[in-house]
Formats: sequence, C-alpha cells, structure tokens
Amino acid sequence: MKQERYNRQTILKGFGRTGQVKLQKAKVLVIGAGGLGVPVLTYLNAMGVGTIGIVDKDVVSISNLHRQVLYGQADVGKPKVLAAKEKLEAQNPETRVISHQEFLAPSNALELIESYDLVVDTSDNFPTRYLVNDACIILNKPFVYGALHGYEGQVSVFNYKNGPSYRCFFPKMPKENEVPNCNEHGVLGIIPGIVGSFQALEAVKVMAEVGEVLSGKVLIFNGLQQSSLTIEFEARPENLKIEKLQDFYEWNEPCEVLPTIEVEEIHELIAANAQIIDVRTVEEFKEYHLPNSVHIPLSDLSSSLSEIDFSEPVYLLCQSGKRSEMALRQLREQYPQSSFFSILGGLNQYLISCS
Repeated sequence: MKQERYNRQTILKGFGRTGQVKLQKAKVLVIGAGGLGVPVLTYLNAMGVGTIGIVDKDVVSISNLHRQVLYGQADVGKPKVLAAKEKLEAQNPETRVISHQEFLAPSNALELIESYDLVVDTSDNFPTRYLVNDACIILNKPFVYGALHGYEGQVSVFNYKNGPSYRCFFPKMPKENEVPNCNEHGVLGIIPGIVGSFQALEAVKVMAEVGEVLSGKVLIFNGLQQSSLTIEFEARPENLKIEKLQDFYEWNEPCEVLPTIEVEEIHELIAANAQIIDVRTVEEFKEYHLPNSVHIPLSDLSSSLSEIDFSEPVYLLCQSGKRSEMALRQLREQYPQSSFFSILGGLNQYLISCS
C-alpha cells in the first residue's frame, strides 16, 4: 500500500492507518454499474478498497452519459463491467477489480455474494433489491441500499449487525405499474452522483468501523430543496429468518415467455411498413421516434384500441423494453388470438446498434 496515495485519509483523526488497512483488506460487491454504481465504484476504488466486484450485464448507451460519468463516448456499446474495470484500474492499480458480466439472479446470487464482505446495491428495480436482501440475510452480509426518484434519493444500510432488513422497511414488493422509472420519468444527472456518494460513505463507515452507520434509518435527500430527512424504522423478527431464496424475483409470472424480436430486425419492420406501436410518453416520442410508428402512450392504451389492427402482427416498442412488455401482456389479455411482439432493449438498444 502506497502511503502517499492515502495520506489525506490516514492523517484524519478517527480514521488513520487502522481505517486504511481495514479498507485494503475489505472485499465489496457492487451490484450495478449505472447511475448509482459509478460514484460508488469511483470513490471506493480511489479510497483504497482492496477488492471490488462489479455485477452487471448491461452495455453503455449514449443516454447513460449525462449521469454515468465514468464512461465516455468511446465506451458506447461496450459492456459496462469491462469499461468500468478498465477505468478503475487506470485510476488505482492497487485495487483488485473483478468483473461479473451477468445479471444477479436466484441461480447465482449466493455464489456471487458469499466471497465478499459487503454488498452495495445500486440496482434500479425492486426484484433485484428483494433478491439482494434475502441473499444477504442467508449469508449474514450487510448491504448498502440506494434508490432514485426524480430529484430525490434514498440511502440506508440493511442487515448490519443483525439490524433491520430491506423487507422491514418495504414488506411487500409493489406492482410494476405502481413504480416510476427513470426511462419514463427522467433523472437529473447530478442526483445519482450525490446519492451514490452517500452510499460509498456508508460502505466506508461499515468497512472501516467508523462513525454511525445508517442502520434502522433511511436518509431521504431532496436535490431541489437541498434538504434531507431521516426516517427511523424497527426490525421485524420474521423478516430476519429467511433460510432460502425464492425461485423467482420478478414482477411478471414465473416461467412466462413473452414473444420478442431483436432490435436488428427493426430495419426490416420499417421497410415492410409493419405495425409498430410506440408506447412511450408524448415527450419521448417528440424527441425521437421511428418512421411510420404509431404513438399510443402506455397510459392511453386501453382507450386507444381502435388505432390498432389486431388482424396483423403488432410490434411494441418503448425506450428500454419494459413498458413494451407491459403493453404486450395488457393487449394479449384482451386479444389472445392476435400476434404481439415486444422489441428487446427498445430504442436504447436500437440506437446502440445504429452507432
């Protein structure tokens, strides 16, 4: 360990060389290399955490760059874990960076998490958070939670020294259509940087055993008002007795296979004047849309069925593929004999394929 690199930390009262050595020995698994994951990875790497694992199977898209500042234009189309590993190793060669180019799932969660001391969950969906929570309870690992909503963010530390779990704060997973997402509602680029930095701070406090950890508390940050508040909550004993993972952590029904097509086929659909239904918001459609696509926002779908020809195949499109899947399920219930397809990865993946 190079003393000079970490000198401003080791001279800090209450942290010192003891805290630095603890960071060097620590192994942290970061789930997600996106908006929250980037500041977490950047700061933990710079501060001298010994081993950092990154779990993500997504690729860098141009729409990521306004908030995921570890990446540049040349990284568009690259797997995030590989682009991040390259940048982090250039930033601090002393850190061991391990890339796991896969999504976290019940089949790999316990194996991936077991060899790390701490998990930082920077995922952007509820199924992954519940999976992380349950795996960490089974393995007795603490995890740092972060979430974004518009101009706000949340941070907490769950399962810390037998403290409350994620299920103690969110007992029941919300339905998919009850949850806003950044693809549809947007996110101000700086907010993930702030909230992710809060997560990195909590991770350092856990590893170095300094300060008061946000266990049993959720910090809510409001970027527009530059304010924050802390909500306290208690552990529920029944949520701390999880002994095995569920078979599925998904919004959709288990084993449901949805008809999909790859984005590479979009050019053929456009040339054939196929029926492409764009279910994004008005603002998204105005910003960019495919030629001859029909715009029906997901919220208006049930009242706009007359605009769809159900005797022909219906190709559903959104920004990332999530809303098109929701539209497919909704339409299939009413027209089970018709043919519906969700375009995988949506316009995000299509724009990458065109670059």
